[in-house]
Amino acid sequence: MDRSRIAVLLSGRGSNFLSIHSAIEDGRIPARIVAVISDRESAPGLARARELGLEATAVPRKGLPSREAHEQSILEQLRRSGAEWVCLAGYMRLLTPAFVSCYPQRILNIHPSLLPSFPGLRAQAQALEHGVRISGCTVHLVDEQLDSGPIVLQRSVELRPGDSETSLAKRILKAEHRAYPEALNLLLSSSWRVEGRRLIVDEEAPVEAR
Repeated sequence: MDRSRIAVLLSGRGSNFLSIHSAIEDGRIPARIVAVISDRESAPGLARARELGLEATAVPRKGLPSREAHEQSILEQLRRSGAEWVCLAGYMRLLTPAFVSCYPQRILNIHPSLLPSFPGLRAQAQALEHGVRISGCTVHLVDEQLDSGPIVLQRSVELRPGDSETSLAKRILKAEHRAYPEALNLLLSSSWRVEGRRLIVDEEAPVEAR
């Protein structure tokens, strides 16, 4: 099977990027990372990518005239790398519809809640404030709206008495590190389609070139 070309966008530590990289190195994902891009030059994940010998580039927002100009700079980097898929790994900017349209159903994100519950920022705090008994993480395809694209995979995490936002976030992050590689492998190794808001996987059909 040919290996798909993956680009990763991150803003911080990039721990989910590292989990994807490890899964690729272990042969669990039929892909290779062709670019790691950050909107922050100081992002630890960018430094780690360089240590791993990956093509790593900072595209800061500062100095560019608009959000659209910033995204255009990132798109130029993606095109130059030949990326077929884009994985958001702690990328803290909402993508515009124009950006998403360049990679339809080929942008993947992970969110620290069981969507559609608690989209947006501080999802763990939202879960605690709401008093839910179970939270978790969701890997989804990115569409034009915030945290609303078709769900690929979810993993649950039980809340514990005395949980804080920090303690819950740590346990959810561990689930994310398992879920993201699994979801990416599913998309790259299976035949699937989107019907309405649902992602349908045909386990018996041959894998289509995506």
